[in-house]
Amino acid sequence: MKIGCHISVAKGLHKASRRADELGAASFQVFTKNPRGLRPKKIDYKDAEKGVALCRERGITLVAHTPYITNLSTPKADLHEVTVRSIKEDLHIAETYGAVGAVVHCGKHVGEGVEYGTRRMVETLNEILAEYEGSTRLLLENTAGQGSELGLAIEDLVKIREATDHPEKIGFCFDTCHAFAAGVWNEESFDDLVRTMEETGYLKQLVAIHFNDSKAPYNSRKDRHEKIGQGEIGSSALSLFLRCDRFEGLPVILETPVDDETEYAEEMNYLRELKQAKSSV
Repeated sequence: MKIGCHISVAKGLHKASRRADELGAASFQVFTKNPRGLRPKKIDYKDAEKGVALCRERGITLVAHTPYITNLSTPKADLHEVTVRSIKEDLHIAETYGAVGAVVHCGKHVGEGVEYGTRRMVETLNEILAEYEGSTRLLLENTAGQGSELGLAIEDLVKIREATDHPEKIGFCFDTCHAFAAGVWNEESFDDLVRTMEETGYLKQLVAIHFNDSKAPYNSRKDRHEKIGQGEIGSSALSLFLRCDRFEGLPVILETPVDDETEYAEEMNYLRELKQAKSSV
């Protein structure tokens, strides 16, 4: 299991890679561009090459994350066009960074209904991936169900992937906080969650895990991350992921709230302690 965290890439991939290594991360995540904007980003290819080389040398896995504000299901033609352009660019950046995947949030139907939103999301994914031949997969992330978000249930995510023209270019990123807030899992239903992942084929396409506690209660439909063990999910429930052999080898990335990235070093150590404590029982 490759325990890691989110790192700023504002000063380049090479520095971000060094930062991750210094913190003891076996994996890390970076945004492809400003998470609150869709403006194109200029890539420093020499810096990226150095960062990729360092990650390979140290055995560190990188996951990229696309901006939050894209909407794969938007009914607005102008926003649809910008979203497609932006995510195509994100995939190029992620591939340049050597990322195993580029995480994208599922669509929001914004009042047009689930059927429309799902159909539009599939159409948008087809348009994005039609000409992409790179090695980095687009990773659909499960949502907490805020507003008109789609993609809460494991079964729905699998159906969306299978409905596209290029399912082989699509994988999944599972967020523990989102799934808890969406009512998809808690400590008592963990085994059922894993069984569903296996039976639907979701697990075979799972590329990364976002590992977060939740400030909001179970089935609240609110996306509010919290430090591990300090939220509504709790260490006991989250440690089930750490000791489950089905998730072994995957990047497990903290997106918990911190004032400084150095705080992640202590939290990653805590995850290793939880994993070791459970595995020795």
